[in-house]
Amino acid sequence: MENFLENIKQAFGYIGAIRIVDVIDILLVAALFYFLITLIRRTQSYRVFQGIIILLLALWLSGELQLYAVNFILRNTVSLGLLALVILFQPEIRRFLAKLGTGGSVTRLFSGAQMLTTEAAITQTVLACADLSATRTGALIIFERDNRLDDQIRTGTVINAETTAELLKNIFYPKAPLHDGAVIVRKGRIQAAGCMLPLSGNTNLSRELGMRHRAGIGMSEVSDAVVVIVSEETGSISVATEGMLKRHLSQETFEKLLHNELMSEEEEGAPRRLFRRREKGDGNES
Repeated sequence: MENFLENIKQAFGYIGAIRIVDVIDILLVAALFYFLITLIRRTQSYRVFQGIIILLLALWLSGELQLYAVNFILRNTVSLGLLALVILFQPEIRRFLAKLGTGGSVTRLFSGAQMLTTEAAITQTVLACADLSATRTGALIIFERDNRLDDQIRTGTVINAETTAELLKNIFYPKAPLHDGAVIVRKGRIQAAGCMLPLSGNTNLSRELGMRHRAGIGMSEVSDAVVVIVSEETGSISVATEGMLKRHLSQETFEKLLHNELMSEEEEGAPRRLFRRREKGDGNES
């Protein structure tokens, strides 16, 4: 009994010795591991992760078994592998740093008026895209979220107008001066049109995807924006977010997806992120 009480006192002594700095240190390490796990789950990198585990296991075994030549090669491979990992995960690291610098992890608080504006913008966008799809008119619409897209807005023409189906169709009319660029919607209003976007650096994208889709995916890679793409070749409607593309959407699915991505969790009662895997799809698109 005395030993038991002594152990309890000793345990409380250890707890009392924990400093605030130690708690912060543990939380930072936990956040780092959470980011790494999230990074692996959101990309096709789980196989790479498995390969890294096997490589480290082989490195440990070669040391234990005193396989000096193999251990030497593996140690040098691991040191070079750190640089290779940075290059391999460059898009994900860039997207993470961009979100970190612009407060992408901070929860947005919508006012009632902004909610109604966003709801109306979704409805009008769905109507416009349905007509653009029927006529096979290409379109690229960016819905800004936490990450501000001021750099992209400066490349286009500022409009700052209410989002309506007629205005969107007029902007993307093939003979209109701004039809080749992207429309950026901020807080439910069309902020600018004719905007230039960064192309995706993902070499694994299907060759069938044209410049419009690559630009849309590229924008979603470097920001948390929701990107709507209407194919000029097939008329299909696609949505890109976080570097992932969902293609060939029906009007009903398209509208539901925009609601899940753009409206608050409190209103929808569902997670904002709908995508969990990259879809390549078929057919030529541009």
